[in-house]
Amino acid sequence: MFERFSRSWALIKASASVLQKDKELLVFPAVSSVAALLVAGSFLGPLIWWSMGHPGAFERDDMSPLWYVYMFVFYLTQYFVIFFFNTALVGAASMRLEGQDPTVADGLRIAWSKVGTILGYAAIAATVGLILRAIEQRAGWAGKWIAGLIGAAWTVATFMVVPVLVHRDIGPIDAVKESALLLKQTWGENLIGQGGVGLIFGLMQVGLWMLFGFLAVSAFAAQSIAVGVTILVIGFVCTLILALLQAALSGIYSAALYRFATGHQNSDEFSSELLTHAFAVKRK
Repeated sequence: MFERFSRSWALIKASASVLQKDKELLVFPAVSSVAALLVAGSFLGPLIWWSMGHPGAFERDDMSPLWYVYMFVFYLTQYFVIFFFNTALVGAASMRLEGQDPTVADGLRIAWSKVGTILGYAAIAATVGLILRAIEQRAGWAGKWIAGLIGAAWTVATFMVVPVLVHRDIGPIDAVKESALLLKQTWGENLIGQGGVGLIFGLMQVGLWMLFGFLAVSAFAAQSIAVGVTILVIGFVCTLILALLQAALSGIYSAALYRFATGHQNSDEFSSELLTHAFAVKRK
């Protein structure tokens, strides 16, 4: 297990080397985050305002079909924004892995060329998300447990959908099928690798919160309010930067995984030896 996580760390370093050459790749998760916040605000703001005049309107036994339609449109829009910029990120990262020098415009061009397929995949993801939400609301604690398991399986199975959409001219349903098939071939190492990325950045986030939390509490205890607020702001900014780094590295990681799984050559950062051991094909 430790060996597998050490391989994940090596993959993170390889992804970071690619990111260092193309720092503009950070633009995609940054713009995606801002756009997602705007979408959330445009949907949830009016919903919160309306619910203030209708107490109890969103109790799980009183959900109307109109509420589900509203939530579906919200999920659809949110997922479309996220998948669009993820496609741009993975497309640009794939160009770098091929030895090219991509620009932000290149990534956006790739994403725009797949806009119809991205919308279709967003509709599928929105449907799955709405079904999971309904299960959580209707089945109590058991529903949350079931929805959590299904959601985790869906996340793993669709991990390579975006790279598939970038490289293949196929529909969203076929992209989901191909992602699941590729994941079956590289199941164990991919799951550990992605978990390793999340674990490492999760530990870094916890470390940041503890550090800046301690410094802020110390400042407030010394009645240095301005210093304490400044520390909290810096900590918040550092947290955002880490989140952007994680998103960018995950996009590069998924692009490299797909290219290896489909027999494509990667750049020098992802050596054949590293990928051979990190993504060994599952024996039948």
